[in-house]
Amino acid sequence: MKETITQGFDTISQNFLRLKEKADTVEKIAQAWIAALGNGNKVIFCGNGGSAADSQHLSAELMGRYKFDRNPMPAMSLTTDTSALTAIGNDYGYDKVFSRQLRGIGRKGDVLVGISTSGNSKNILDAFAVAKEKGITTIAFTGEAGGKMKESADICLNVPSNTTNNIQEMHIACGHMICGLVEAHFFKPAN
Repeated sequence: MKETITQGFDTISQNFLRLKEKADTVEKIAQAWIAALGNGNKVIFCGNGGSAADSQHLSAELMGRYKFDRNPMPAMSLTTDTSALTAIGNDYGYDKVFSRQLRGIGRKGDVLVGISTSGNSKNILDAFAVAKEKGITTIAFTGEAGGKMKESADICLNVPSNTTNNIQEMHIACGHMICGLVEAHFFKPAN
């Protein structure tokens, strides 16, 4: 068992060392969020399963707080309203659960962050299509291959792994880093 644990930590460490290659992409994403928030727009997240949890987590970091007390920044996750998800899924199909919500609440200048380890989540791809129609910047968090989202997103953070749990570890680490950069841009911590 100890060998398995050690090998697991080695894999995680190697992934995070390779993640440094994505610094320019992380910076572009932070700049996109800053531009949207600075213009009075919002950052909207979506994802399925563990990526839905990451979607809610990152939205909460902006709306609540990340490292220090400050005013909330407008952010939301399209994964949280069970009545909307089940009604839209029932009436229009699961592929439309995010795009239908985005069509109702998204506006030009917002940012949509789609989180998918495969990069092929149909409901996120449908949301990206609506975002393009509405002038909403699209950002994909994916695994190394990037999937279809790599081609359809304005910015794609395709982290260096094809293993779901390792991809998710890097997604949340990058998301935290971006939240910290955005928070520091708008607010100075009280000393």
